[in-house]
Amino acid sequence: MSLPVRPLGSTGLDLSRTGFGAWAIGGDGWRYGWGAQDDAASVAALHRAVELGVNWIDTAAVYGLGHSEEVIGKALAALPADARPYVFTKCGLVWDESDPAAPPHRIMKPRSVRREVEDSLRRLGVETIDLYQVHWPDTGESLEYGGPEGEVSPNATPLEEYWQVMAELKAEGKVRAIGLSNHSVEQLETAERIAHVDAVQPPFSAVNRGAAGEIAWAAAHGTGVIAYSPMQSGLLTGAFTAERAAALPADDWRSGHPDFTTGLAANLRLAAALRPIAERHGVSTGAVAVAWVLAWPGVTGAIVGARTAGQVDGWIGAASLELDAAELAEIAEAIETTGAGAGPVRP
Repeated sequence: MSLPVRPLGSTGLDLSRTGFGAWAIGGDGWRYGWGAQDDAASVAALHRAVELGVNWIDTAAVYGLGHSEEVIGKALAALPADARPYVFTKCGLVWDESDPAAPPHRIMKPRSVRREVEDSLRRLGVETIDLYQVHWPDTGESLEYGGPEGEVSPNATPLEEYWQVMAELKAEGKVRAIGLSNHSVEQLETAERIAHVDAVQPPFSAVNRGAAGEIAWAAAHGTGVIAYSPMQSGLLTGAFTAERAAALPADDWRSGHPDFTTGLAANLRLAAALRPIAERHGVSTGAVAVAWVLAWPGVTGAIVGARTAGQVDGWIGAASLELDAAELAEIAEAIETTGAGAGPVRP
């Protein structure tokens, strides 16, 4: 099968409107796991996505502390070479092997980055990574570091230094394209003066709308955008409930997040407001949530996670769904009425 595609900036990569997000298939046993996960189910989900026309996978070294990349490597090895999707991964979150439950550290020192890219190539079983991304700006501290506003740790590697290393990896052919995830417009401007930012990866959904500025910047600079968490980690699937949130296990990172606690009621009301649109189109509520993200000018594709083949079937319709102006206005009104999230309410 085939899905609509769009060019990822000037990289020469044409991406299906939805890509497979591989965070959850990293499994449990680390700080930001989604609970236990069966590897065979993960491989089946990946293969189902490819069968339905998804032509890219987004992962990160830190997902499952290397395990997500290993599972992807197994899934790729079982596919014919001409059927294999593009593989995107990320660097810069380094974990302590002796304490996997500890928060990973944001580290982008050149030697560390070069070690990471070699480890990712090995785990994935590929010769070249199609898009290599910096996961978070380097602070030199743990991912949960919360120093005073504006404070920069003396351990941090300057963006200019780590972006130069990323550009070198591209020139050496280890990666085809380079990108920045979770970076501000100001940081994107700094990086662009050193080497072109091929892609950005911000969080973006009808709940989390704060990255509209980064998306606009990318559109103005010929930079691709792959948005993550378009269904807000399951909240906008239409299948999530207050009871399910209360039953999330302690090893599921969502169990303590504000979106699933103090903000839960408003988020579930917004998901309910998407259901009539989904019914009119004969798709899932989650597909409407993803299509809303894809309606924003400048967004190349959306990263959508799945732990089973059935979950892929639930959102695959988003790749071909076009919301009209009336539907976008309907969703904007629902966002305002429910009070869910923050940021602009329509493209």
